[in-house]
Amino acid sequence: MNDAIFSQIDFGPLKEFLDDDNVTDVSYGNQGQVHLKTLDKGVYRVERPEINNALLEKLAFQCANVMGKTFNMAHPFLDAESAELRLNFIHDSISTNGISCVIRKTPAKIRLNKEKLISEKYVTEDMLNFLLTCVEGHCNIIVSGETGSGKTELVKYLASHTKENEKIITIEDTLELHLDKIFPHRDIVAVKTNNIASYSDVLVACMRQNPRWILLSEVRSAEAVTAVRNSISSGHNIISTIHSDSARNVPMRLYSLLESSQDIDQFLKSIHRYVQLAVHVKGYMSAELGRFQREIVEVCEFYVDEDNNAGYNIIYKKGLDGSLHFKNPTKYLKDYLGSQGVTLKDNLFIETDTNEENENKEKQSVITEEIDSL
Repeated sequence: MNDAIFSQIDFGPLKEFLDDDNVTDVSYGNQGQVHLKTLDKGVYRVERPEINNALLEKLAFQCANVMGKTFNMAHPFLDAESAELRLNFIHDSISTNGISCVIRKTPAKIRLNKEKLISEKYVTEDMLNFLLTCVEGHCNIIVSGETGSGKTELVKYLASHTKENEKIITIEDTLELHLDKIFPHRDIVAVKTNNIASYSDVLVACMRQNPRWILLSEVRSAEAVTAVRNSISSGHNIISTIHSDSARNVPMRLYSLLESSQDIDQFLKSIHRYVQLAVHVKGYMSAELGRFQREIVEVCEFYVDEDNNAGYNIIYKKGLDGSLHFKNPTKYLKDYLGSQGVTLKDNLFIETDTNEENENKEKQSVITEEIDSL
């Protein structure tokens, strides 16, 4: 969408929320209900009688005109996108309790910084320093979590610590990272997939651009999984996101998205071999803190040992009771970072074992366990 034209659209009373940096999403539906998602309170309802069906219909038609699309009974769905906004409308012929709309803000800024992460208990300082060291050492990292947990914001923060002289290509189906605008002086190419240029097409072209980093948007299809695997196996480094219930389950989650009957053993070993870390983030309303809390709850290392067994090592885990558990990285991660010119201390953390962690020793193969669970 042309941003100059888009900026002329009249958002009326909705502009109050679009101008508020604390608001990340605005949801409208059910004949006048307005719900906000904010950084400090999570999701809650606000009373705005002036925001009604008539206003949203007017906004939808303005967006449709700018997009050159139609929004009516024959075309009941509308997506509109600018540099920092994404809008989705459902026509009242389909949404039986009135027109429905969600506005997501994707600002070209990095909301996270070290002081904020530590002061708001997003992660411990030692673990944060470890993650930044892994970025410096060109680890392939996948960030997992539920919708709204802050996966994209963490990816932006990690990507901001890549070296200035390293070329980055971002590949997204909906633009959210905006690293080219955040760092206009850097060699960054922002690519958007569409019906003409698929993930596979874009990836082939991007690899010819000689990037050091490829940042893929959320992995949610078989094509995206293939793009991730092809990227890392070809020697490029990635940072990406995925929906998963834990960091350790990321390889199996990737496999579940494949539409082909690919050999599970071969696939999982390739992921364990080329993806060094998975980081799981969680967002929830904290009664203790009295605000919406986002935090890293698990960091998991993957590896393939000398006997060609795939394994994992949970380096960091936050328990349900708030307890923190640490394990030192294995020699496999240390060797990988060493090959990138980065050295990790032998005893980086003071280890704290749990019963669960004791069951997952370094030499353990997880392939048999994963296959049996299918």
